Amino acid sequence: MDPLAIVITLALAATSIALLLGLMSMGSPSTNRVASTPLMWARVGFQGFTLVLLIVAFLLQN
Repeated sequence: MDPLAIVITLALAATSIALLLGLMSMGSPSTNRVASTPLMWARVGFQGFTLVLLIVAFLLQN
């Protein structure tokens, strides 16, 4: 398997995990403000990183 595909898969997994943890933290009132905002920012960062990797993979393919 291509190393870039492995990194993209790991980035997608990290994005999904950050999303799920953020959603779960929003469900509990005690950790809502403390954890949900940083987790959502982490998700946005992972999404941006994943998007850049996908663009690089597309450009290298052609």
